Amino acid sequence: MQTLLIRNARCIATMDHADPLQASELRDASILVRGNRIEAIGPDGELPQQADTVMDARNHLVTPGLINTHHHMFQSLTRAIPAVQNAELFGWLRGLYPIWAGLTPEMVRISTQVAMAELLMSGCTTSSDHLYIYPNGVRLDDSIEAAREMGMRFVACRGSMSVGQSKGGLPPDSLVEDEAFILKDSQRLIEQYHVAAFGAMLQIALAPCSPFSVSRDLMRESATLARHYKVRLHTHLAENDHDIAYTREKFNCTPSQYAQQLGWLGDDVWHAHCVKLDDEGISQFAATRTGVAHCPCSNMRLASGIAPIRKMLNAGVPVGLGVDGCASNDAAHMVNEARQAVLLARVGRSLEPFGCDKGPSDMSARDALALATRGGAQVLGRSDIGHLAVGMCADMALFDLDTLGFAGGAVHDPVGALVLCSSAQAAHTIVNGQILVRSGRLLNVDLQTLVARHNMLALDLAHNR
Repeated sequence: MQTLLIRNARCIATMDHADPLQASELRDASILVRGNRIEAIGPDGELPQQADTVMDARNHLVTPGLINTHHHMFQSLTRAIPAVQNAELFGWLRGLYPIWAGLTPEMVRISTQVAMAELLMSGCTTSSDHLYIYPNGVRLDDSIEAAREMGMRFVACRGSMSVGQSKGGLPPDSLVEDEAFILKDSQRLIEQYHVAAFGAMLQIALAPCSPFSVSRDLMRESATLARHYKVRLHTHLAENDHDIAYTREKFNCTPSQYAQQLGWLGDDVWHAHCVKLDDEGISQFAATRTGVAHCPCSNMRLASGIAPIRKMLNAGVPVGLGVDGCASNDAAHMVNEARQAVLLARVGRSLEPFGCDKGPSDMSARDALALATRGGAQVLGRSDIGHLAVGMCADMALFDLDTLGFAGGAVHDPVGALVLCSSAQAAHTIVNGQILVRSGRLLNVDLQTLVARHNMLALDLAHNR
């Protein structure tokens, strides 16, 4: 097997403990990779000095590969659309549904590659993606094909919408699918693509879109199907006030009660956003180990609010980070997402009533890095990624600490500087033992050609609706 030596890093943030303050941070240390797993990690002098490939990491911070738990990659085609720049969730969706109706298989493939390129260059090695719209012959297979070309570890979520406007839902009737077909296609995808083994590069999850776009029957039957095949479940929940109002009006319950009634609580489920999750819901999520994908940038962009992440973490809810859709962020930079998680939590803390005991900050830099690594692995049900230790998958990101954005920060605290200073691109990104980004350059795709084609398709999509 080929060997890779990441030699003499200034700091290796292993994230090898559930409490980020107790995780090992190794100075002047090295990592030896054999094949696709970590074989050794420790002081440089105690590891071999040679390997098939040697990377000089003397000025670098090494972290576990970052893990993105919620995304809509096709939306990179509709970033910064003027008509919805100032809209909240429901208005934003109503403005974009007619545009997305023009999606083609090529658009999905190219937009997925662009989104993955952006993620890889920010140090992200694993991403989920929630594709819930399938016009013009689009299939989830289009995203899967793109992920294989990019080399990224991928959780492909078979999203769906089945309740259109004529039945009280939000999406146009033309964009919803027949529920029998959704379930049949979900089964096909699991049987064709899902890999459960250690180190899996591709997994399938079932992901009916939201309470305002699918039926309760589809939610129940999707849960039954997923549990039969032992795959995970994902959806949007409690994203903003309109979302809460819809659930109360249509189903006479809170979002967490909705999830409980339909079998959507458990350690095989994760929900995106949960900005408006109440105390009862937090308790239910904690008791059942139901996960949450926290998407701070999107929540700010769509004016949804501030998710009670510290309260969730204190209660024992598994939480990871998600960049969410490229048209509601409008970026896919995982380091920036971690930074915003810190800043938004502190803004939220400042809004507590005057005179309350605020105590320590709601979110530290190391807390945020834990969400972006170990927390994401937990939310996705993975024990083989998310921290650096012998036997783990060789997924890593290296950041050059001698660059301008780290000046005056990394000399004090490399880990804190990664999250608090200007959000850095990764110098090197390694997935499954393979170097995909080296010296800030994506190795397996011609980025200039990809972006040019993506921009042409983005214009076609917007102008031909």
